[in-house]
Formats: sequence, C-alpha cells, structure tokens
Amino acid sequence: MSHRAHLFSLRPAHALRESLAEGYDARRFGRDLAAGVTVGLIAIPLSMALAIASGVAPQYGLYTAIVGGFLIALLGGSRFSISGPTAAFVVILYPVAQEHGLSGLLIATMMAGAMLVLMALLRLGRLIEYIPPPVTLGFTAGIAVVIATLQIKDLLGLPLESLPASYPGKLAALARVLGEVHGASLMVALATLAVLLLWPRLRTPLPPHLPAVLVGGVLAVLFNQHGAAVPTIASRFHYVLDNGLTGQGIPPVLPELAWPWARGAEAPGGAALWDLAVSLVPTAFAIAMLGAIESLLCAVVLDGMTGRRHSANSELLGQGVGNLVVPLFGGITATAAIARSAANYKAGARTPVAAMLHALVVLLAMVVLARWLGYLPMPAMAALLLLVAWNMSEAPKAVRLVRRAPAGDVLVFLVCFLLTIFLDMVVAITAGVLLASLLFMRDIAAMTRVSDMTGSARLAPYHLPDDWGVFKISGALFFAAADRVFGELAEIAGERRVLVLYMDGVPVMDAGGLAALQRFLARCEETGTRVRIADLQFQPLKTLARAGVAPREGVYSFHATLEEGLRAPA
Repeated sequence: MSHRAHLFSLRPAHALRESLAEGYDARRFGRDLAAGVTVGLIAIPLSMALAIASGVAPQYGLYTAIVGGFLIALLGGSRFSISGPTAAFVVILYPVAQEHGLSGLLIATMMAGAMLVLMALLRLGRLIEYIPPPVTLGFTAGIAVVIATLQIKDLLGLPLESLPASYPGKLAALARVLGEVHGASLMVALATLAVLLLWPRLRTPLPPHLPAVLVGGVLAVLFNQHGAAVPTIASRFHYVLDNGLTGQGIPPVLPELAWPWARGAEAPGGAALWDLAVSLVPTAFAIAMLGAIESLLCAVVLDGMTGRRHSANSELLGQGVGNLVVPLFGGITATAAIARSAANYKAGARTPVAAMLHALVVLLAMVVLARWLGYLPMPAMAALLLLVAWNMSEAPKAVRLVRRAPAGDVLVFLVCFLLTIFLDMVVAITAGVLLASLLFMRDIAAMTRVSDMTGSARLAPYHLPDDWGVFKISGALFFAAADRVFGELAEIAGERRVLVLYMDGVPVMDAGGLAALQRFLARCEETGTRVRIADLQFQPLKTLARAGVAPREGVYSFHATLEEGLRAPA
C-alpha cells in the first residue's frame, strides 16, 4: 500500500486477506495460536470486569469478546488489533445501563454499529488525523479518573448499592461511607494489585491478570470460610435461562441469538421502542465516534510498533459490522483495545487469526470454567480495573505535556480532561477540537503579516517613484487574518499613487480573504490609488478566477512576477 492509500482503501477482511496472501503455514499458525491463548487469558477477567463497570452482568463482557473479537478480526483492516469491551466506553455505557437497562445498551450499540459502517462507506478513516493529541490525552485521562472512582466502592468494600450519575455526587456518596471500609475486601484488592504489579518482573510468558485474580480468588474463599463475606461474581450476579433454570455467576452456555429489544425485564416494545431509539441517538453517536477514534488510534499505535499499514476504512467497516452483530448475542460495545493488541503482537501474532483464536479461547473458558469464574471476588475485579485506568491515563505523558507543551496545548488538555470528568465525553471532545482549532487559527493568523519592501536594496535598480509603494504579504489570507492585514496595509501605505502587492508568500486565500481584498481594492479606487498584484500562487489565483475578479483598467492589475509588476507601464 502506498504512503497514504491506507487512509482511503476499503474492502472487507482487508487485514486477513492481505496477511494470508503473504502465505500461511503451520509455523505462522503456531505463533498465532500462542498469541491467541495469551491474549485470551488476559481478556477473560478483563471482559468480565469491564462489563461490571459498564453496569451489566459479567457474561455480557465475555459475549462481547467472543462475538466482537472474532468478527472484527475477520472483517477489519488492522492485522494485530484485539477487539472487545474496553475501559474507554465505561463512562458512556454505565449511565445508559442505569437508565435504560441492558436492552437500551444493546440498541445503542447496534445503532452505533450502523453509524460506523456509514463512516466507512463515506471514507472517514482519516478522522484520526483531525483529533489533536492533547484532546485524545485529555479525554482518555478523564475517563481513567472516572473509572478509578467507580472502583473505589468495590475496592474498599463500601456499603453502597450504586453511585449517583454526577461526578461530584459520586465523590460525596463515597465520602459519606469512607469510614466503613471492609478490611477483608481491601486485603483481597491489595493482594491482587500487588501480583499485577510484581508478576511482570518474573518475566514469565503467563500474563499477570490470571495469577492476580487467582490469588484474589483464593484469599476471598478463605475469608468467606471464616465469615468475612467478601463479595464475588457469584454472590453479586445471577442468571435465568430460557428453560427457567437459574444460577449464580456466569451461565455455562453459549450466547443466544435474540433481538436486543427482547432482552431483560425492561425490554421495550411498539411505540416505546421507537421513542427509546430516538432518545439513544446522541449516545449511539458518542459510541460510534469514540469507537472510531479508539480503533483507529489502536491501529496507528500498532503500525508504529510493527512498521505495517492498516486500512482505516476497512477497520471502521469491521468495527461497524461487529457492533451490529454483537448485540444480537447479548454483547455490549466492542472496539480495539490498545493494551490487548500490543500484548497480541508481543506474544508473536502474525495475522488476524490470532485475534480470532483469542475469541475462541474466551468461549471455551466461559463454557468450561463458568462455575469457577463465579468465585472471582469483586475487589479483585476492581483492582484489575484500577490498573487498567492507570495505564489508560498515560499519566507520565500527561505530566510531560503539562510541563513542556505550548500553553495552548495545555489548555486544550485541561479542558478535555475536566469536561470528561464533570460533564460528558462528547462535550469534552467537541470542546477540545473546537478550542484546538481556534487556537491553531489564532497562531496561523498571527503568522500572516505585511511588510514594506519599498526601501529594499533589492528594488533599487527599478528607481521607483516617490509615490510608489511595494508591500509583501506573507501567510494565509483567511477570515481570521485578512481584515487585520489589509487594515495594516491601508495604514502604512498612506496616500501613495501606486501600490504593488507582492503575494508569492500567500499560499491560501479563502472567502474571507477574498472579501477583504475586494474591500481594499474598492477603497483604493475611491482614493485614486492604483494596485498591482504580483506573483499570485495557484490557490489564490484560482479563488480570484472563480469569483470573477478580473483586472480593471486604471484601478488594479495582475502580474506574473514582481519584476513584471514593477516594470509595467504606469
């Protein structure tokens, strides 16, 4: 693929077709199998923890990793991406689950999937190019803070059924019961966190997530045997199968096919379904935008690690189809996960087959180990998500940006960070992009200037009359700069009879620049000043031609070079 073709290409299963075209043999399959098993072991506890954090039962996170992880790898455009539930969506999904239940969450996910498919068809894979790094860093750090705050309840075993919707309300509710820490839950959480942090130092191929939750699970069993009552997945969640069979924890069955609006006691119907879908449009749009940003950002990170190129629109297509299908099996929103994808590559993955195998590993674990997964303690899940939030925050990078970046970038970061925490992620991204755009325009406008060349030694051979003036305009002539530039020009030009505008340094002229130029020429006509415009670049010349601006005898004229403008007859 050429340098930029990856931004515009679109074909289903691009990554799989491209990698298989290079040849696929037993050796490659072995590498993919090892990577798939490794990432599958990571995904099992993470998927459950992220589902719980999103406000639904843990099995729905497993369904997401199974169905979404397989389909997106099959149809997407990034060779090493691993898709499933991710921490970034918690701040969007949790309020929806609280207000509309599981069915509302699944409907919003399906609508977002349709939007992602539309974005792919419209070739909007270049979207990631227009999200400034301070915006991305700001909202991901803000999401990390919200996720970490949500874990405090289970981490400390606080007696709270739920947390308020607003962030100040969450802090106030936690503060009221902070003195009622459950010691056994805290010890389980600290032990889990200690294994998560120390295990990588052993440099074993086994990822830390599995031994960490196992240690936490063993401790929880011991505490529960002695009456400490550490909450587990089995004690917190229960299920009811279609045949009426009930149970605690994770149901040991395959995800079943059903319409999203037919799931749960809160399932809507008829007019209520339409009203719900309409009310969920903003949420679905937020999910689609974040899904696009997360998946494309993950693909860009993997490109940097591997030296390969993803197909941006193909990845959006895979993500869209995946999120259209996942809700039919009870799965929540899926997108590419940067940490799991990086682990996939480092574990030796060579093709998307590794991601597909990871989904099968999760499926096997859910069916075979469902009973044992119920023993996993909630404080261990909270500790796992706390580490996820820390890694997601990229705190060292954020601190470096605040200390060393230009003031404008720091302001954009802080605005996105605070708005994500206290208001809404969509508002934060919108405000961040708008603020970054305004600051960029301000900086570009400041670079556009006019300078007086009349007394320059370069012009001495032309022996210009005293009532002539030569002025060079440099920079983009757009709406934020043009009025100021021509106002300054009018002041320094005075009452000269002839003005030569040297414009070889003007690469762009928009409608605002065109209007400002025309107003300046009209004023010059009123004062009897003749204007010679020299050395126009292609884009400004094209803009003038399209607007029908033609030379006017005795008023203004156009010249190919500065020399021609200076030597033309008066």
